[in-house]
Amino acid sequence: MRIVFMGTPDFALPSLRLLQRAGHELAAAVTQPDRPRRHRAGPPEASPVKAAAQRAGIPVLTPESAKDPAWIERLEAIAPEAMVVVAYGQILPPELLDLPARWCINVHASLLPKYRGAAPIARAIMAGEKITGVTTMKMDRGLDTGDILLQRECAIGLTETAGELTRRLAELGAEVLVETLDLLARGAIEPKRQNPSEATRAPSLTRQDGRIDWSRNAQEIANQVRGCHPWPLAATYLRGQRVTIHGAEVGFGPVNMSAPRPAPGQVIAEAEAIVVQCQGDSRLNLLRIQFPGRRVMTAREALNGRLIRVGETFAQTSSG
Repeated sequence: MRIVFMGTPDFALPSLRLLQRAGHELAAAVTQPDRPRRHRAGPPEASPVKAAAQRAGIPVLTPESAKDPAWIERLEAIAPEAMVVVAYGQILPPELLDLPARWCINVHASLLPKYRGAAPIARAIMAGEKITGVTTMKMDRGLDTGDILLQRECAIGLTETAGELTRRLAELGAEVLVETLDLLARGAIEPKRQNPSEATRAPSLTRQDGRIDWSRNAQEIANQVRGCHPWPLAATYLRGQRVTIHGAEVGFGPVNMSAPRPAPGQVIAEAEAIVVQCQGDSRLNLLRIQFPGRRVMTAREALNGRLIRVGETFAQTSSG
C-alpha cells in the first residue's frame, strides 16, 4: 500500500520500521522541522523520524504548518492510499483528513475513548490504571474521537515508569498498525464508533504535575513519580532546595499506633530507603533522588552523605 507516514518522536520509530519490513511503499515521511531538542538554547536537530527516514532513503517533508496550502498540494501530488499518523505533533486540517483514498489512520497509546489527548501513557499511570493498550483509529476532525479500528490491551507493570511503558507501547502500536493495514487492504475491517460517555482526557503534562503534595496517599504519590518519569519528574523541596524523586514505592512497615502521627512530608525512618509520611498511615519509600547540581543517587548514598535526616520535612514549595 502506498503510504505517507507522519510522526516525530522515538515513539513513532517502531511503526515506521515495521511498515517498511511489511512491504508497504512509504512515499514520504512527514515530521516536525528541525528544532532544539536537548535544551531550549541548543542547536536545531532533526527529529528521530527524520533521521530514521533519511537513513532508509525515504523522502522527508518538514512543513512548519500542516495547514500550508502549498504543502497540502505536494501531498495531493503524491496521492497516498493511506496516511498513517503516529505522534506527529500537529492537528491535521480537514483537507488532509479527506486526502487519502483509504483513510488517515492514527496510532494512539490508550484504549480509546479513555485518555484522549497528548499524554495518555503518563496519565494512565498517574491514575493508577492496571491495564492500558493501543488503538488504531480512523481520524476525524475531533481530538482522538475517530472510529476505532483495532485495539490491543497491555498490562502496566507495578513499578513501570511512563518512559518504560512508552517503549513497550510503541512496539505494540506498530504491530497493531500493520495488522490494521492488512485488514484494510482486504476490506476486512469495520470501524466502530467510540462511546463519548466513556471518554476521559489526557492533557499534556506540565511541571506542576510533578509537584508532590505529601497530604495525598502514598500510592497516589508513587504513581505520580512513575507517571512523571522521565518528564517533568516528580519533585519536592527540602531546606529550600528542589529534590527530584526518580524512584519511589509504597512503604508497608509497621505503624506505631500509640505514637503521635508525623506531619505529611516528614522523614520518619532511614534504611535502604528514605521513609516519608503521607496521608493517614500511608508511607512512601524514596529509592532514588537528586539534589541540584548532583547526580542521581540512591537513598543510601543520600543518607551516608547526610543530605537528608530523620525528622526533617519535605515541602511543596521552596518557601516551605
